[in-house]
Amino acid sequence: MDFKHTSVLLRPTVEGLNVRPDGIYVDGTLGGGGHASFLCSKLAPEGTLIGIDRDRDALAAAEEVLKDFPCRKIFVQSNYSDIKQILADLDIGGIHGAMLDLGVSSFQLDNPERGFSYMQDAPLDMRMDQDAGFTAEDVVNDYSREDLRRIIKEYGEERWASRIAEFIVRERTRQRITTTGQLVDIIKAAVPSAARRDGPHPAKRTFQAIRIEVNDELDQLRKAASDFIDLLLPGGRLSIITFHSLEDRIVKETFAREANPCTCPPGLPVCACGKTPRIRRITAKPVTADREELEDNPRARSAKLRIAEKL
Repeated sequence: MDFKHTSVLLRPTVEGLNVRPDGIYVDGTLGGGGHASFLCSKLAPEGTLIGIDRDRDALAAAEEVLKDFPCRKIFVQSNYSDIKQILADLDIGGIHGAMLDLGVSSFQLDNPERGFSYMQDAPLDMRMDQDAGFTAEDVVNDYSREDLRRIIKEYGEERWASRIAEFIVRERTRQRITTTGQLVDIIKAAVPSAARRDGPHPAKRTFQAIRIEVNDELDQLRKAASDFIDLLLPGGRLSIITFHSLEDRIVKETFAREANPCTCPPGLPVCACGKTPRIRRITAKPVTADREELEDNPRARSAKLRIAEKL
């Protein structure tokens, strides 16, 4: 299957980095190389792209897409949350910019074998790193009812989390749940018919929640957002695209804390804590897709871009 993915918020994400032709840049979620292609078009032969992805298929596809650009290219199969170790291994002390696109790629969603989609029957997998051992099947069959309820409620923001968790536990006493089709049927049975008539697919939020749990996405984002800021050189910028409120909240709060770290009580005439800002926020509010992009790529509807610059 070809690796196809339409990059969201392409121009504002890359142009927001203020790319210098000889700079060192990181694409922490390389995917099919869409954002990286636009970035590489702005780099001279002296410039460097470090492309990171957990998905070996994505890395192979991106390497092919980017092969004709003259800049130096380094491909790493790893998690973007390991950025400090990755750069240490490469003997790189700082970078001029970085970007993260936290969405699941179209290739992963559309490839039935990966088990991300609730629209096709497939093994319950959802691993972004195919070499990892922990899968969605493990979550669905081995988590307690309370843990299932918690992740579906918190990560999926699903109002019917308790019923869905209850129905999953009831069904798995009869047989192990091994496919996306089985899970979709369980969710449909759990969500009242009146609630299924309006809004998104009834399985959307639960699948999102399980995917986040399988890939430990939120904890990795919390760690990475601060680590990338640590690694930026003065004037370097970080662009992060999120796709749901929990991700956006983490980025928003991290940027706010780094831009205004003072912990002094309000009204104190002079700062006494000694904490100074490390970044300035380039985007006061998140950038979202315009009408033209939404018509071309409906998956961009929930995308939000935030950009910060190292002081």
